[in-house]
Amino acid sequence: MSKIPVAVLGATGLVGQRLVRRLASHPWFELVAVTGSERSIDQRYGDAVRWRLPGDPPASVMDMTVQPTAPGLEAKLLFSALPGENAAEIEPMMAEAGYVISSNAKTYRTADDVPLILPEVNADHLPLAREQAKRGWNGFVVTNANCVAIPLTLAL
Repeated sequence: MSKIPVAVLGATGLVGQRLVRRLASHPWFELVAVTGSERSIDQRYGDAVRWRLPGDPPASVMDMTVQPTAPGLEAKLLFSALPGENAAEIEPMMAEAGYVISSNAKTYRTADDVPLILPEVNADHLPLAREQAKRGWNGFVVTNANCVAIPLTLAL
């Protein structure tokens, strides 16, 4: 089975760094693109990021060029680590362009047509994403719960 090409939006921030670390050697996904702010676009990821996690950044990502957070990425599945105010503007644009976005932002957590997924608890809510076609989107956004709600929900 070939790996699914993915990108991380907001890859230079702390949440983006965690996603980069997890995706760099993932058995199902191939990290093919990282995006960042105007400050880091067109730089090597290794030069653009101030790595805040223990250890070094994954070597496989260090020479990637930070791309603009805009349509044109080679991946169809995007893991978004964008801050809420950026996510509110960028994620709909990317969904309209046909991308599938797994968002970490709070922006769409309460939207009626955006599934808030904890796979171990409510994976059956995923088909709700089809409702987003009414927004004129060719892709869709799926969100996760916040960092406090996830372990609490799993425990319950």
